[in-house]
Amino acid sequence: MIFVLGGAACGKSEVALRLAGPRGPHAFIATGQGLDDEMVVRIARHRATRAPVWETVEEPMEVEAWIAKHGSRYRTILLDCVTLWLSNLIGIGLSEATVLTRVASLLRAMRATAARIVIVSNELGLGLVPAEPTARAFRDLAGRVNQHIAAEADEVQFIITGLPLRVK
Repeated sequence: MIFVLGGAACGKSEVALRLAGPRGPHAFIATGQGLDDEMVVRIARHRATRAPVWETVEEPMEVEAWIAKHGSRYRTILLDCVTLWLSNLIGIGLSEATVLTRVASLLRAMRATAARIVIVSNELGLGLVPAEPTARAFRDLAGRVNQHIAAEADEVQFIITGLPLRVK
């Protein structure tokens, strides 16, 4: 399990694709949703960077259930990204406790499959403290989730301007 972490637009996804390696079949779990025109463009741009060997699975909510059910069919699974998944879960009104339970379930499902797993997430804690309480709560939750994933991961890569720095 490889955890790829970094700031917005730092090259995380590109590095994650390289780290995923050539072993197929490949599944790319996309958690982003095209809820506005700008996100539709972003999703299309991301999809265009992937080689045709990647099967794209658009799963914005039930990532852990999908991996538990389908993970054994793949040798490589890339989840991009945890931060959008958390945003989706918070957006439907799940409590922090429920989200953390879902994260634990996700990690169990990932460990139960023999696939090489690459997980992408944003590091939100390096910038300014958000002015809004809900934004601060989300940043804090994302930080806790990233800590859980990093503790479980076999390898952690922090991406800075497209360059990976091995942390663990």
